[in-house]
Amino acid sequence: MSYTPLPIGVDDFEKLRTNGYYYVDKTGMIKELIDKKGEVNLFTRPRRFGKTLNLSMLQCFFEKREEKKSRKELFRGLQIMDAGESYTSLQERYPVVMLTLKSAKQPSYELAHACLIEAVAREFRRHRLEGKLKDGIAKEKYIRIMNEKASESEYLTSLAFLTECLREVYDQNTIVLIDEYDVPLENAFYAGFYNEMTAFIRSLFESVLKSNPYLEFAVVTGCLRISKESIFTGLNNLEINSVLSKEYGEYFGFVEEEVKKLLSFYDREQKMDIMREWYDGYLFGDAAVYNPWSVLKYTKDLNADSDALPMAAWSNTSSNSIIKDLIYRSDKVVQREIELLVSGQTIEKQVHEEITYEDIYASEDNLWNFLFYTGYLRQNGKRMMDDKIYLELAVPNREVRTIYRSQIENWFRDEVKVQNLSVLYDGMLTGKVETFQKELTYQLQKTISYMDNGESFYHGFLLGLMANLKEHFIKSNREAGFGRYDILIYSLDVSVSPVILELKTADKYSGLDDACRRALNQIEQMEYDKDLSEEGYTEVICYGIGFFKKQLRIHMKRRKLND
Repeated sequence: MSYTPLPIGVDDFEKLRTNGYYYVDKTGMIKELIDKKGEVNLFTRPRRFGKTLNLSMLQCFFEKREEKKSRKELFRGLQIMDAGESYTSLQERYPVVMLTLKSAKQPSYELAHACLIEAVAREFRRHRLEGKLKDGIAKEKYIRIMNEKASESEYLTSLAFLTECLREVYDQNTIVLIDEYDVPLENAFYAGFYNEMTAFIRSLFESVLKSNPYLEFAVVTGCLRISKESIFTGLNNLEINSVLSKEYGEYFGFVEEEVKKLLSFYDREQKMDIMREWYDGYLFGDAAVYNPWSVLKYTKDLNADSDALPMAAWSNTSSNSIIKDLIYRSDKVVQREIELLVSGQTIEKQVHEEITYEDIYASEDNLWNFLFYTGYLRQNGKRMMDDKIYLELAVPNREVRTIYRSQIENWFRDEVKVQNLSVLYDGMLTGKVETFQKELTYQLQKTISYMDNGESFYHGFLLGLMANLKEHFIKSNREAGFGRYDILIYSLDVSVSPVILELKTADKYSGLDDACRRALNQIEQMEYDKDLSEEGYTEVICYGIGFFKKQLRIHMKRRKLND
């Protein structure tokens, strides 16, 4: 039995179909584009949701290939071939310009600009029109651009010039496909050359997309709609399709039936609930979709090991810097909102469809909007008030929740590194219960928490605080006596009493003292201190710590060893 490979990271439609990869059919998008007749179509979706593959699909379907093998066979058995002759007759009818701007993610404007010039020149070389142009001046200009020897002004209008040349050669208007248009802008913002890059991209786009008589239609993809930079100034023909739009929702990401069919194909139907918990939760218009990258990655892992555990695969491919910035810049209000989201609740924010990178840090609202449009939040509901749209936002799934938690933990560790915790440490190590409780409560209330997994959060919180405790060893969840203690802190100096911390959660505030008593009783009954006397210690300080949300109580008992 032959194995059908999964297209992890394969975003070339021809390669995918030729090499027999599993393909989730999205060719219905072709019919919808033809029906709607949008002249310039901007699709904004999160990274890794199939934008590049869809553009490659459009190129393979529409592109006229006089000197190369036809690609019609790639579409055999796919939805578009059942759409009717009025659609299939457009197959391989148009010249296509396909440009990706991903290579412009560079540390300086000079390097980013050079990469963009190289991408444009590569597209000129792909078409090889220099020998087919009748006008000698146009031919010379084409060769200069192709060989990366043109002037700056020639590059600024190069895409429009290419469509004009293609019209002359093929007597047909051109379809223009531009992938990841905002990658150069985002990179330039963080690298410090935003204005220069914005000016270049604006000129490059305006010339080819605005009032271009040689344009059949265009499709542009990116993460954000960013119109305040004037990238799309004056484009009255621009059709914007964001995650809020009702159209095209099912073509980016996998809908539920597609995930079920995928798992069934590989005989892994029993993992559907895990897929749903980890990778579902996105809403594009009215379409509920899964993260396609993560679904494919987990399916591949399941094929190798039917007991494979799900992982946050998407977090390794997407920039998490905005989550980090939101957390590191947060005040008490924002911290509380993050806590609500990570615990599975919702917050409400006004939505702004036009975001500029320059304005991202102007307010927390802009950061929330950025997180929404880039896939780190999902829409649960919406309402309008005073002509403003407000969205009820939630974390989409468990995968994204782990990204938030990871950033929260990193923030907490960084906070601990710069704090003087000597009072807390002294209180804990010497049995000053009131001091220990006061300092620990302060730390708990200032941190960002996630309470949905109970004791494990508090356990991690305490371990994080102990990271700066010098000249002491810290052990966690180790076997001792007749069970496993939560945390043991000890010095090699046997005259210094070891500390055992046992943690319990309470269902209500009034149950904190009972939680402390239960924790101390467990230390004694399970004899967690049993082996310490053999190491030479004569006393152990035992703490039972009860937690209720951001409140805590501490009971302490000193136990003599060898009594």
